[in-house]
Amino acid sequence: MKLHTTGDLTLDTDLTAANGKKIKALEIFAYALQYFKEQALKELSDQAGSEFENSDVRWVITVPAIWKQPAKQFMRQAAYQAGLASPENAEQLIIALEPEAASIYCRKLRLHQMMELSSKAAVNGYSSRDTVGAGFAQAKEHVRRNRQSRTFLVENVIGEIWSELEEGDKYVVVDSGGGTVDLTVHQIRLPEGHLKELYKATGGPYGSLGVDYEFEKLLCKIFGEDFIEQFKIKRPAAWVDLMIAFESRKRAAAPDRTNPLNITLPFSFIDYYKKFRGHSVEHALRKSNVDFVKWSSQGMLRMSPDAMNALFKPTIDSIIEHLRDLFQKPEVSTVKFLFLVGGFAEAPLLQQAVQAAFGDKCRIIIPQDVGLTILKGAVLFGLDPAVIKVRRSPLTYGVGVLNRYVEGKHPPEKLLVKDGTRWCTDVFDKFIAADQSVALGELVKRSYTPAKPSQLVIVINVYSSERDNVSFITDPGVRKCGTLRLDLTGTGGTAPARREIQTLMQFGDTEIKAMAVDVATSKSVKVGIDFLNY
Repeated sequence: MKLHTTGDLTLDTDLTAANGKKIKALEIFAYALQYFKEQALKELSDQAGSEFENSDVRWVITVPAIWKQPAKQFMRQAAYQAGLASPENAEQLIIALEPEAASIYCRKLRLHQMMELSSKAAVNGYSSRDTVGAGFAQAKEHVRRNRQSRTFLVENVIGEIWSELEEGDKYVVVDSGGGTVDLTVHQIRLPEGHLKELYKATGGPYGSLGVDYEFEKLLCKIFGEDFIEQFKIKRPAAWVDLMIAFESRKRAAAPDRTNPLNITLPFSFIDYYKKFRGHSVEHALRKSNVDFVKWSSQGMLRMSPDAMNALFKPTIDSIIEHLRDLFQKPEVSTVKFLFLVGGFAEAPLLQQAVQAAFGDKCRIIIPQDVGLTILKGAVLFGLDPAVIKVRRSPLTYGVGVLNRYVEGKHPPEKLLVKDGTRWCTDVFDKFIAADQSVALGELVKRSYTPAKPSQLVIVINVYSSERDNVSFITDPGVRKCGTLRLDLTGTGGTAPARREIQTLMQFGDTEIKAMAVDVATSKSVKVGIDFLNY
């Protein structure tokens, strides 16, 4: 979440540990990735019976689609540091967007692997609401007893869900994870079934962490904020244990649950509270006016189902509200399916809320292994990265240039006279507009000339804006977001009087890439596009 929320992310950005100590985010990310790398290679070697080298593997790391370029570049740098790939072998690592990966996987699904929640007629006296609440076990039993049931379209009746989708059909993928919720709208293009992104990825920090945060607020209300803050600093490992205990009870929450949920308090919590306050945890619970959380004699917090559901409410409300906004958009009004995927999509409370709000607008489908959807889709994407053909640019990108000054068209304060020529400064030369469709491999071409023939490095600033009608880099909302660096050394020989460097930028991929060529010598020019250190 730090990568999502930090506006001025650099390779030196810090993370703060539970006990307040600071450490470089890059180190933590690289450390975690390196651990996964070693585990995966070991597992592969064990299963294959022969050593697997890192060079045998193409790695795919998935990130939320709403992440900005710097966060994606940061992830790539961390992966290089962890030894997954290197700048020389950059294509060994693909950054995939989570809802896209989910989308690719959902297309491959046979329908009997999906839980369908839509409120089309009840089947055999089962209204679909029962199916949601009673959870997977009962639903599976129902399917076993009744293979032809309408709620679960079974494989031998209809093949892939694809056969239900026609050319041009639209669907929304709602990817709800721990930190963020990502919404993406895709359209099918036959015959190959390529995907086209119809509306730029939206979403926000409405993941299941919001539920943990509400639990923490509840603890502060009962035991005092001062104590909770101190406890985190003094007993960080016990705090993590407590949150893990909460996690397992969080997963047991369901709309129709009637029996209470018990959360074990670590001994050091009970012990430290007594030292800190001079009275027992039990006393604190009796004294606090939180009546739906009690103390059980087994040393546990006993929460009523209503209390647990209340912790989910703010996060789920945010998700539903965001979806409502999305459904207002004209591109989204005719959506046929809504796929609910990601770890948080396992929560029956979220499933029910989405069903209640949108079940009459489109069919809501949840893959059975919903928590693994993205992982499995990422593997499919790694095998064929070209499956997503058209994406939408989330921002307007361009560079700052000088243009010939035109009287009456350009504002006088932008006039710059140089060697008798009148120039207009700060002009925003637009490469691509926000929400513009970009096909995979589509290139934006521009030519640049060094100001002096002897110049060896051209540095061009890249700017971005959320708006698409931008004229000058000084307009409100325009920010410098990166640099394009052309290295002209080594294109050597006698430089012609006027050199022209043609720059090609590729925006249709999950990451922005750049290439450049010296037109006179047709040698390629080293070029980097950097969103982190500029």
